[in-house]
Amino acid sequence: MILTPEQVAAAQKANLETLFGLTTKAFEGVEKLVELNLQVVKTSFAENVDNAKKALSAKDAQELLAIQAAAVQPVAEKTLAYTRHLYEIASETQSEFAKVAEAQLAEGSKNVQALVENFAKNAPAGSESTVAIVKSAISAANNAYESVQKATKQAVEIAETNFQAAATAATKAAQQASATARTATAPVKKTTAA
Repeated sequence: MILTPEQVAAAQKANLETLFGLTTKAFEGVEKLVELNLQVVKTSFAENVDNAKKALSAKDAQELLAIQAAAVQPVAEKTLAYTRHLYEIASETQSEFAKVAEAQLAEGSKNVQALVENFAKNAPAGSESTVAIVKSAISAANNAYESVQKATKQAVEIAETNFQAAATAATKAAQQASATARTATAPVKKTTAA
């Protein structure tokens, strides 16, 4: 099967469109990452200014410790939130790339199958066994790819579940640490003996 110049041009155009689509998705991921980082910097700066003002207005060491302890919990929670957003951006971008790869592989597989079918129709007498071997090899390769693809999807799902569980555990630990810090820096009430 010989490709015509029109077929070659169409294939090149399709490949170029795929490349531009992937580049656009990559830039969208980078834009989201930049937006996230800018938001984190703005918020952190505003909170640091606020915390500095509170610290400078503290009347004693006990109040200063309480202000510092109150600042600890939000930092841990915000770090976890940032990590979640970062993971979501990466996961979304990877998902888009995977969709394109799957589509390209399916198209390539279809083209190879059509080429083999065309070859089989025009094959010389006595080459049926060779054609059958090639078809069998292509079928085995497709089955192996589907198995790997399913295993990969399961691994990604397990990783996402583990990430969510770790994030939940870390959030609870940060809340407990913050509560402990608040308790440790709370003013001690003196009781008088009667």
